[in-house]
Amino acid sequence: MTPAINKYITLSDDQLEEHFSQFLIDSWSYSAVATFARNEKEFERRYIYREPSRSSATTVAGTAYHAALRLFFENLHNGVETTIVQMQERAYAEIDTVDANRWKLGKKTPTVADCITAATKTANDLITNFYKEQALYIDEVDEVLSVEQHLTSWIVVNGVDIPLPCHAVIDLVVRLRDGRIVIIDHKSKTAYTDESELAYTGAKQAITYVLTWESHYPDYPVDEVWYVENKHSQNKDKSPQLRKMAITLDVDTRRLYEAILYEPLRRMLQATTDPNYIYTINDADNLTDRAELYDFWARTLIADIDDFMYLPESKRHLITRRQRKIRDASAATISPKVIKSFRKNAATFISYELRDDMTNQEKIEHVLRMFNIMVKVPYTFGSYSSISYLLEIGAGVMIKNISAHALDIANAINVPSVRILPELTVYNGKSYLCVEAPHRSGDTLLWNEKYLDGHKIPLGLDNFGNTVVWNLNNHSTPHMLICGATGSGKSVCIKSTIEYARRAGVDRIIILDPKYEFIHSLHGDGIEVIADIDIIEQRMKELVAEMQARAKTGGSALTLIVFDEFADAVNSARSGRALDIKDEAGKVIGREKSLEENLKMLLQKGRSLGYRIIAATQRASTKVITGDAKVNFPVQVCFRVPKAVDSKVVLDEEGAETLAGRGDGLIKSPEYFGTVRFQGFYKP
Repeated sequence: MTPAINKYITLSDDQLEEHFSQFLIDSWSYSAVATFARNEKEFERRYIYREPSRSSATTVAGTAYHAALRLFFENLHNGVETTIVQMQERAYAEIDTVDANRWKLGKKTPTVADCITAATKTANDLITNFYKEQALYIDEVDEVLSVEQHLTSWIVVNGVDIPLPCHAVIDLVVRLRDGRIVIIDHKSKTAYTDESELAYTGAKQAITYVLTWESHYPDYPVDEVWYVENKHSQNKDKSPQLRKMAITLDVDTRRLYEAILYEPLRRMLQATTDPNYIYTINDADNLTDRAELYDFWARTLIADIDDFMYLPESKRHLITRRQRKIRDASAATISPKVIKSFRKNAATFISYELRDDMTNQEKIEHVLRMFNIMVKVPYTFGSYSSISYLLEIGAGVMIKNISAHALDIANAINVPSVRILPELTVYNGKSYLCVEAPHRSGDTLLWNEKYLDGHKIPLGLDNFGNTVVWNLNNHSTPHMLICGATGSGKSVCIKSTIEYARRAGVDRIIILDPKYEFIHSLHGDGIEVIADIDIIEQRMKELVAEMQARAKTGGSALTLIVFDEFADAVNSARSGRALDIKDEAGKVIGREKSLEENLKMLLQKGRSLGYRIIAATQRASTKVITGDAKVNFPVQVCFRVPKAVDSKVVLDEEGAETLAGRGDGLIKSPEYFGTVRFQGFYKP
């Protein structure tokens, strides 16, 4: 069957430009027609204003499944076999492309992480089903002709030259062993479509694909269209998960399907040429986010044309005229004073779409307005690993309500998590709620002696540019505990602190290094590095004896002791009967103090005698960092840890699990009000 030639294909470029200027859209598709028939306002939002929609986990899983199938059939076309692992990897890569603010959250998927997990699981189920039952596709296939091809054609429907080109993405076209040409459409489903219903609902899509394909490839007329549905939830009766439904295309069915398609297509095209057409909302449409749709409707009444950033430039003048008419019509029935007031205050109660051109401050304000929380973000302070946003809270807003939306804020600004400070931040004499977000500037905060001030040892800079210090001369801050996972910046912080201590005049530095991390890198006058556990025990015993002697003589020269991975050393040291002191006959006549006991004595009594201790560990466990231990370490530094509970062990509050790593840290010290975030120095 030779396809009819659409007369509009003969128009020149100038004629086409004039022709397109009459329409609010430049092309059409099956999905556009289906959307218009289902919900006109959603059609206006998506196809005229080009506003993107958030995607549910199920929708993203379906897209990922299609990407995996594309890989499979492209390889099949080239004679290459595809493993299930390769298909899964392709699906995961597709899921990773979804920006955090594009996910549609729901009751079962309240966070972005939940959405990703659900989408990954569903995509895995779909791919597993396909891989087990791929014979449904390939047993009859002789040749793969096309895989996910994007086609645009001027076509004739029901004998009428359609005045706009049709755009179609055709999943798969094959030639069967018996010579028939078949278009195959992959569908991921939560429930199968009724076959009798598909004969009508699938007709519009089938004939759209057929006419578009045949206009490009008239020598390959289509005999059938297959819909292959893959139901991701397992059938209870153990029946196959893939179900094929075929639509046979003879002359009569083609005419019928063209007639079914033409009616909504004609109405859609008429609407897009009528600047006065009112697109109605279908509240019964379960496939559309009604909140998103009503938000769009409100924006068309109050927002400026520039607020619709996805509009094609060629249509902006038509949309501007249309919006002006809509507002003029509203003014005829609504008091202009009400409209003016509505527009002035709209930002306080209408949730706008998060757009790529918004600043993060604007995104935070807008996402909280979606929950009727009024804030302004007047100040932002950036550091090397994090950014602080200062939120000015509106009257009547409960701060705990903002804390409940930490993940919504993170989702809006495309970060994994944010930290909302438990105390207010005072800036320029006014209180603000501070929201901290991870940020990688690409720059490194290099170690520099200029930050050193006497015996105030610099640890890093906070987000406001202030130097965060450990004051060796402050008797309220004699000892420091440092915790952080691998790669968090703990060891770099120790090296930096040691170098600053040397420049500050600390002549004696003793490093207890049971993990052999510093023994080859830290050298110099006055630095003693001990790695062997037996020697560490003996050296600690000597230090306690030295401390006792100082107590009698009154000595107080500064001595810095760095005990890395102290918990592991305590566990490896002698304990119990191994500490017994025996006489020549083997009788127990006393007992040595354990490494832990000697460390505790040095911590408790050494502070007034010039001893300053840094104890570091990777493990944030209550067995390691006990309540007694924390009492002896008034300065507590925590770099990134795996879990919120780890942060609570070190700092008595959550937050360190949200840090960015590589020197992004939190410090709690009597010298600071609350917990302060800082970027540690890097010493090459």
